[in-house]
Amino acid sequence: MTEMPAYSAKYSQLVMPDHINVVGTLFGGQMIAWVDLAAGKAAFRFLRGADVDGSVTRAIEKVEFKEPVYLGEWVNFTSTVISAGKTSFTIEVQAHAEGRKTELRLACFATVVMVSVKKDTEGNYQKVPHGKSF
Repeated sequence: MTEMPAYSAKYSQLVMPDHINVVGTLFGGQMIAWVDLAAGKAAFRFLRGADVDGSVTRAIEKVEFKEPVYLGEWVNFTSTVISAGKTSFTIEVQAHAEGRKTELRLACFATVVMVSVKKDTEGNYQKVPHGKSF
């Protein structure tokens, strides 16, 4: 078993019939939603112990769809924090498709920027320094 970097996470999703578009492949918007979830899992680990309530997606700076994904395949995500600023941090997400009769293949690559937030006294979330170094 290989060890993941300190601020990495894995997440998997099975492609079901309601995830398919009109040409018979995984709908791109569904992939982006899963990319955001995968980034959120790495963000959760990165912010562990920080004086924040969580994080929100600021931007999905890059998404590149490399290969189609089909019904019944698994999509395996690996998300890794690659840089950090004062309130924001950047996560790289790779999505590999896994079929019964195909080799594991890179299906999607994305770069996601997250911002750490905390609820203020009025109940509104504000961006705050996360106090983490990279």
